[in-house]
Amino acid sequence: MVDVGAKPETERVAVAAARIEMQAATLALIRTQLDGRESALPKGDVVGVARLAGIMAAKRTPDLIPLCHPLPLSGIDVAIEPVDGPPSLTIEATVRTTARTGVEMEALTAVSVAALTVYDMCKAVDREMTVRDVRLLRKSGGASGDFQAADLPAKEI
Repeated sequence: MVDVGAKPETERVAVAAARIEMQAATLALIRTQLDGRESALPKGDVVGVARLAGIMAAKRTPDLIPLCHPLPLSGIDVAIEPVDGPPSLTIEATVRTTARTGVEMEALTAVSVAALTVYDMCKAVDREMTVRDVRLLRKSGGASGDFQAADLPAKEI
């Protein structure tokens, strides 16, 4: 494990994203749930459960990723939005802490587990789903400074 004891505590924020592509019919079933109507998906509220799974995963990152520091997370937000073309859900996680090391791994773990949860909850109707584009979008804080993926428009965290 990297020794971060000499580093100052600073506010750190990381934003990660993932996408899970699916059949149009699967997305329609999820949209039915989002509209508050009963859906044929047997495992229940896909977006709500996936969001909660992402939050829980961010908190458990040091248990899942070897040598990852346990951090006092001060905020975790997981947003999941449907997209029509191609049929998919976009997942974005923002994780915050004041600590000696960053929260990139927590944000990446959150979106990964949220996407896997969508797969698990929808696999009965669509085994062709594909998790894509898991990546860090931006981060701030720490000695290495700010980072933003080159293909994104400028945005403050």
